[in-house]
Amino acid sequence: MVASKKREKPWRTRKIKTDCCITGRTWRGDTKWKLLKNPISTIFDFVAVRGAETVNSMKTREDRLDMAEPIQQLTSNNQGRSQRQLIPFTLLGRKEKCGELLYEKRQYEKGRWACITMREDTYEQSICYGFMRIMRYICQQNSLGDYLGMTLPIVTVVRTNETHSAMSHDVTVAYFLPDYHQAQPPQPTDNEIVIEIWPATTVYTRPFTGPTNEVTIIDQISAMAELLDSPGVCVNDSFIVAGYTNPAHSNRQNEIWFLERP
Repeated sequence: MVASKKREKPWRTRKIKTDCCITGRTWRGDTKWKLLKNPISTIFDFVAVRGAETVNSMKTREDRLDMAEPIQQLTSNNQGRSQRQLIPFTLLGRKEKCGELLYEKRQYEKGRWACITMREDTYEQSICYGFMRIMRYICQQNSLGDYLGMTLPIVTVVRTNETHSAMSHDVTVAYFLPDYHQAQPPQPTDNEIVIEIWPATTVYTRPFTGPTNEVTIIDQISAMAELLDSPGVCVNDSFIVAGYTNPAHSNRQNEIWFLERP
């Protein structure tokens, strides 16, 4: 009698204990993810493999399962175009102390960004849904029906109260269009994603590592405000969190940006 061969299931369930790559919080329990034939390390691969709490924060089972779709599209549609363009800027100045970089002053030129503003029940949910929908636009859900290419950083615009003690759940996720799409941006099929022209802006940036959640962002805003010689020259209630590396990475590279007033 020949033993029957075990058929591999397309979904695997494991008991896990992991830290969410975005929020840094610990989540325990069962999670499922799709087995990808060619998993790739992009800034977004956390939603299919590592983002347990990200997936868990989705409202429905269908939402959770749908998170793997953009990753599959990136895998199959990028056709080797994995080079990532850094958003160009002009360095205007640096402040250091004992060899440690405290912050940089940069000038970013006018450019087109694909943006979506989410207003979910929690800050974490706003980020999760925003990233998922921007990913779909980058992957295929655009007027070209093609992978658009990756630029870094991916930024989130966060809003706080005047004392910087609380953050709004309204979060804008934004993707800078690559040079070859700046003149004629592919239009999103998602009618809540808009193409905006951001004016030339001077920003003060400070690097930090690790997860980005409401606590760490508030801490970084407070630390940056103390370092600036003249914090009053910057916008006081809107800030940008810029992410440069895969959010699943344990040593994620981020920056907090303060925007100089016009």
